[in-house]
Amino acid sequence: MTTPEQVHRLIQQCWEAPYGAGQIALADEAIRHADALGDPALQFEARLAGTEAYQMGGEPAKTFVTFSWCLAEYDRNPGRFGAREDGLLRWYFKWVAGSLCRFPEVPLERTYAVLDDMERRYRLGGHSMHAVYQHRWLIANHIGDVAAANDWYERWTTAPRDENSDCAGCDPTDRVEHLADTGRYEEAVALAEPVLGGQLTCAEQPQAILTSLMLPYLHTGRVDEARDAHIRAYRAHRHQRSDLASIADHVLFCGLTGNEARGLELIDRHLDWLEKAPSPYAELEFASAAAFVLRRPQVRELRFRDATAGELGDALAARSRDLAERFDRRNGTSHQGDRLRERLDAEPLVAHLALSAVARAVASGVATSAPRPAPVTAPDDPAELLDLIDQVHRAGPPERAEQLLNTLDARHPDLPPLLAARRADERARWLANAGRMTEAEHEWDAAVAGYRAAGDERRLYTAQARLGLMYCVTERVDDGLALVTDASGYADRHGDAEYRASAHLRRCDALMAAERFDEALTAVDVVLSLAGPGDTSSDGDVDRLMVEALARRAHLLHESDRTADALIAAAQARELGRTLGAGDTAAVAAFQHGELLLATDDNEAAAAAFAEAIALGASGGMRFAAHANRGKALSAAGHASTAVEELVEGVAGFVGAGATGPAAYARFDLAIAYHRSGQHLEAAEIGEEAVHALDSVGAADAADRCRYLLSYVYRALDEPEQALTQLAELARRLDGFDNLGARGQMLEEAGQIMYRRDQDVEAAEKFGEAAAAYGRAGAILDEARAVRWQALSLRWAERPDDALSAIARADALLAAAAEGTAADEPALRYELAMLGYDAARVLIGAEQLPEALDRVRPVAERFREIEAYGEALQADLLQGEVLLRMGRAEEAEPLVRSALGAAPRDTDLAQNAAWLLAESLEGQGRSDEAAEVRKEYGLD
Repeated sequence: MTTPEQVHRLIQQCWEAPYGAGQIALADEAIRHADALGDPALQFEARLAGTEAYQMGGEPAKTFVTFSWCLAEYDRNPGRFGAREDGLLRWYFKWVAGSLCRFPEVPLERTYAVLDDMERRYRLGGHSMHAVYQHRWLIANHIGDVAAANDWYERWTTAPRDENSDCAGCDPTDRVEHLADTGRYEEAVALAEPVLGGQLTCAEQPQAILTSLMLPYLHTGRVDEARDAHIRAYRAHRHQRSDLASIADHVLFCGLTGNEARGLELIDRHLDWLEKAPSPYAELEFASAAAFVLRRPQVRELRFRDATAGELGDALAARSRDLAERFDRRNGTSHQGDRLRERLDAEPLVAHLALSAVARAVASGVATSAPRPAPVTAPDDPAELLDLIDQVHRAGPPERAEQLLNTLDARHPDLPPLLAARRADERARWLANAGRMTEAEHEWDAAVAGYRAAGDERRLYTAQARLGLMYCVTERVDDGLALVTDASGYADRHGDAEYRASAHLRRCDALMAAERFDEALTAVDVVLSLAGPGDTSSDGDVDRLMVEALARRAHLLHESDRTADALIAAAQARELGRTLGAGDTAAVAAFQHGELLLATDDNEAAAAAFAEAIALGASGGMRFAAHANRGKALSAAGHASTAVEELVEGVAGFVGAGATGPAAYARFDLAIAYHRSGQHLEAAEIGEEAVHALDSVGAADAADRCRYLLSYVYRALDEPEQALTQLAELARRLDGFDNLGARGQMLEEAGQIMYRRDQDVEAAEKFGEAAAAYGRAGAILDEARAVRWQALSLRWAERPDDALSAIARADALLAAAAEGTAADEPALRYELAMLGYDAARVLIGAEQLPEALDRVRPVAERFREIEAYGEALQADLLQGEVLLRMGRAEEAEPLVRSALGAAPRDTDLAQNAAWLLAESLEGQGRSDEAAEVRKEYGLD
């Protein structure tokens, strides 16, 4: 049978556990075991803990039972209980009074009776009526008694606050709701602003007050504040089933701000919670908010789960009407039905409120295209117009080529054979650039036939080479290389230097597509030897050919791991490209140089190169990539805030162009930049989008790196459960032999989070798993470190024998490591010193003080030998603490006094040293000196 001590520990675990299903399970178990023992004190304490667990975990109906049991027991034996139990019961009265009205099967008279009992007890105890009036307002507001709600609101807000009042965030939250319900939106915002500017430590804040402010913000035109309130608050609510009614407010917000897509996402995430809603009222709130969004014209016909959105919305609207009728029958009013009709018939308050910087950029269209060059007049003569189209294809932008081709078709639908062949040739070039290869091949076939019939061999072989290059790109390498080689042979026999250079440049491209890089490098060297000063030809001017050839050479050298040579070639291409002025060729050269600089971590120079590419008129996907890469470079160079702006533009451009893969990677880089700039909320939002996007395009490694980033972002946001979820997923995905070291790291970091949250048993288990992974990977120092942390966790979990065993195992591991590595290796020396320090802490917990002193004595010097001076001071203080515990205050004093002198004044280290010094002085009977130390360091 379970012992009373074990039940007591179970109850304590329940009090300390985070809200949710786990805490509820602990409460159920504690009550069951307490009842089995028949111990009234344990039964009472288990039900007190259970009342909080059920209320905060989303099962308030259970609270009615446990609270009633505790209240009856308290009334039977009031002398057994103290101020703590009295205070908790007064607080729980508020929960019960607030929850009873959310169940339509509970008669309203019962709720009033609870309120009357609550008021009676408060008055007997001499307490303020502040909390009582607040809950009388809540009931009046729920049933729609406007006059009573206004009256109770005035009484509530004028009564003095006391220890029974809701916290500094929760109390104003209900007041904001009242002001919003009565249309006093400016007052609601004014009331909340000082609250949000203060320190909110309640588990329900600031998300509750931010949620209540979303509509007042919208009604007063504060759309940026409304957006931020939605994003910040929903993040806190989304993991708590108990917050389903608040989540409903966020679904409604999406529908009222033109964010139906976001609303569908929230509905899909939480719809299944309806089957186990915290209360019928929460069910009504969520079902009606979801119905409003699902029936919006923008989404009504979309497929959603197993139906259309509209069909599901109609079903949820009917469900909501049934619930509202049940409440109104119970309440004797039409208020809930009126609210429902108003909600379902509502119109958006704003057409579209972009919820992120990327969404704003996409909506504005700013990032979707490059600045348009000055318009060029299309000549009337079709031959001249075809010459212009050829020039545009060589210098960009591609959008202009399409426009001119359409102009040609409109003006000259019937062309002579040679010009018709040229039109087919130019249209094929445009189609190939657009990725429409089948259509391009058809046009090039027509062009080749037309040129052959017209006897224009020069254009015939040029078109043949272009067709061959397309074959190589589409993996018809043999056919393609034959055509390209034939064309370059013709050029060598019959062409001038520029024509030959153009032909060999195409041959280089074909060989690159075939991944025959050495041959491609030879071909590009031929181009560089042929191109020289001279007149322009139909295939391009000299400078353009030189720029393109140097750019190809840079790429090929980089592929051959000749990075230094590649950078020289890319810089030459970029420098020569400047002579061309704005255009795709010059922009490509600057862009490529930027890519190589980025790959070699020359981030400042890379950012400048990408900026030049943008300034030179980079268009389409290259322009978006230039913004994204410039942002990535700036972020790595320490300019994260500036980087964010560039990355937002890049992501928005990719999204607008439908470039899913590049957008996914750029989102990841944007999340990094947000995190580096301290914008952790934005980093979380975009990082979550990036993980989903990267998974959807099969970029598993990048998705995992983003998950790891999110684990840090969540830690910065104080969302440890979310961080643990990411680390657990990474550990699961890294379960192969080659990934054991990384798996161990994920498990160890999860253990660190648990350790800092005082989840000592769970932390010990996680550190044990990490040690096992490290051990299988042969990472002996990492294994020893994980075992050391496991020992500390076991020490705080009050398992001293297991903790000592873990220390012995860590000792053995480091002894083995010392045999196989240099004794003076810094990592090993540091780990040996840390093990001595932590072993002493474990021995203190096991009450083995002489042994603890032996372990800690040499540690400070070991740290100083490797210049770990902060750790050395901590070791001095720990040695002083052990001496104090052993009653040797005189020996402790010089150690802690020296540490105090070396520690920075306003640090925890200095505070700890001052406290130990005061204790050592007291231990020597020098109380006046001890008092001076406490006064000086504010320890009183």
